[in-house]
Amino acid sequence: MQKRILFLGASQFQIAPILYAKAEGHYVITCDYLPNNPGHKFADEYHNVSTTDKEAVLKLAKRLKIDGIVAYASDPAAPTQAYVGNKLGLPSNPYESVMILTRKDYFRNFLEKHNFLVPKSKSFYNLEEAYSWFLELEKPVIVKPVDSSGSKGVTRVDVKGKLERAFKYALKFSREKKVVIEEFFHRDGYQVAGDGFIVDGKLVFRSWANEHFDKCSNQFVPVGESFPSVMKGEAILNAHYETQRLLDLLEMKSGALNFDFHFNKEGKFSFLELGPRNGGNLIPEVIKYATGVDMVKYTVDSALGMDCSSLSMVETKGYYSSYILHALEDGEVENIWYSDEIKKNIIEENIFINIGDIVQKFNGSHTTLGTMIMKFDTRNEMLEKMDKMGKYLKVIIKE
Repeated sequence: MQKRILFLGASQFQIAPILYAKAEGHYVITCDYLPNNPGHKFADEYHNVSTTDKEAVLKLAKRLKIDGIVAYASDPAAPTQAYVGNKLGLPSNPYESVMILTRKDYFRNFLEKHNFLVPKSKSFYNLEEAYSWFLELEKPVIVKPVDSSGSKGVTRVDVKGKLERAFKYALKFSREKKVVIEEFFHRDGYQVAGDGFIVDGKLVFRSWANEHFDKCSNQFVPVGESFPSVMKGEAILNAHYETQRLLDLLEMKSGALNFDFHFNKEGKFSFLELGPRNGGNLIPEVIKYATGVDMVKYTVDSALGMDCSSLSMVETKGYYSSYILHALEDGEVENIWYSDEIKKNIIEENIFINIGDIVQKFNGSHTTLGTMIMKFDTRNEMLEKMDKMGKYLKVIIKE
């Protein structure tokens, strides 16, 4: 019997699970408030309903008699998926737990309460209350929205005179209109990204990557992830243990996870975020190249209550990365320049812009200009090119 599945969102990064569901013969329904999103054209039905409007989506889901609901690569939609799933008895994690994982203020408080390593952090609705906290903290600090996604609205602040601008900038990207101010975490080595999957409450699969940033655009917005992570034995075991401890505390049962964590100078583990959904930046697609594990398949199958017990750990074979094409300044695109050294590495490419388009400087996922998946011969080649991609590939803006 054909299954009816509702996808929350249909952006460029959300097309893969829609196509998988269609290929499996499911009846696909998409919803969001953006009728021009490219994924809608692959659906059997589209409804103009915001993915963050829990009650409206619940009403829609009841009327359409859905068998499953997916919030793929979307933090804002994840609570809605859990809320509707819980209400209708569909496969889903506890709504309260998903809210903790998707709200930076709730997450920091939960981690501190349960003795995870966290920076000093507080959240504020207004700037006046934030000033006294800012003065208490060692500088620099990080200012960010409590509930944004795609690294939008994040700023590093070193002096009091720059706090107001950073606070107002963060507010622009917050639905709650609330801002986190926390100590800057001095990490050792790469920030770690990647995805994992829970089956029956256990982290049965995870594939971790090195996160890469472009300091010439925004040092807090990743431009790519390279697999495998350079982490070694003890660090890997520690990261897995702390993740499972968190999952147990939150009573998470099934589905995809997106990681962001790091280690301090003493080698101690600390979560940045643990998203209850698949990663963006083509992370699931790169994992499939690197391990053969199809995270898209397991996400859709799990949402429909299908058996996922066959999933287990698979180590990375080879060296792969995602890369986010971006501009270093606002302006008109004159060219996209590729060096000969990088052309051989590109195995998938999807460019969203044309020559002559007006683009913005990269400051969040909303300013992505295209995506690529790359393959390298060695780890050294991968890390060198990903860390210094400006030498090999760039968007040239007209002077």
